[in-house]
Amino acid sequence: MQIANIILRYSLKLIVTTFMCQVYLLIGGNLGDRMQHISTALNLIQQSVGEIILQSSVYETKAWGVEQQPDFLNLALMVNTELGPLAILDRTQQIETELGRSRKEDEKWGARTMDIDILFYDDQIIDADRLQIPHPFIAQRKFVLLPLFEISPDFIHPVSKESIKTLYLNCSDRLSVEKLSTNLFNSL
Repeated sequence: MQIANIILRYSLKLIVTTFMCQVYLLIGGNLGDRMQHISTALNLIQQSVGEIILQSSVYETKAWGVEQQPDFLNLALMVNTELGPLAILDRTQQIETELGRSRKEDEKWGARTMDIDILFYDDQIIDADRLQIPHPFIAQRKFVLLPLFEISPDFIHPVSKESIKTLYLNCSDRLSVEKLSTNLFNSL
C-alpha cells in the first residue's frame, strides 16, 4: 500500500508538471508613476497568471515606432503558469486596464500606463485572430531582446530557431536601452 501511494504521488506530480507552462512576458509603460505601475503589475501577474520565476532588471528605453513620447520602463519575466495563452491574454489585458490603460484602435505604439506583451509560450507557435506567439516583433526590438537576454540568453525562438543571444547580437535596432536597476522587485 505504501509503494502504491508513493507511485500515485509521483504520478500526480508528473501530471501537474506536465501541464505547467513557461510564458515569457515583457511589461512596461511610459505614463504616470512608471515604477509603481510595474510594481503593481508584477503583484497582479503573480496573483492571476502564475509564479514569476525570473525577472530582468528594469530598463529605460526610447519609444519604438512612435518616437515623440516619453521614455518607457520595461522588464522581462518568465512565469510558470497553468493557464492557456488566451487566458493569459485576457488576464494581462485586465491588468493593463486596472492600471489605467485605454485601448484605441487607431493608436498603435502610443503612450500607455502599462503594456504587457506575451513574447513566448513554451515553444509554441500560435497565429490566432487575437494573439500571435511568438510576438512578431521580438527580433527587431532591442528593448525586448536585452531584458530577455539577461534572463534567458539560450532560449530558442521557435520560428527563427535562433537563441535570444544570437537575435540580440544581430539586432539592428539602435534606440537607447539603459539598465536602471537590477533588483527592485526580488521580494516576489
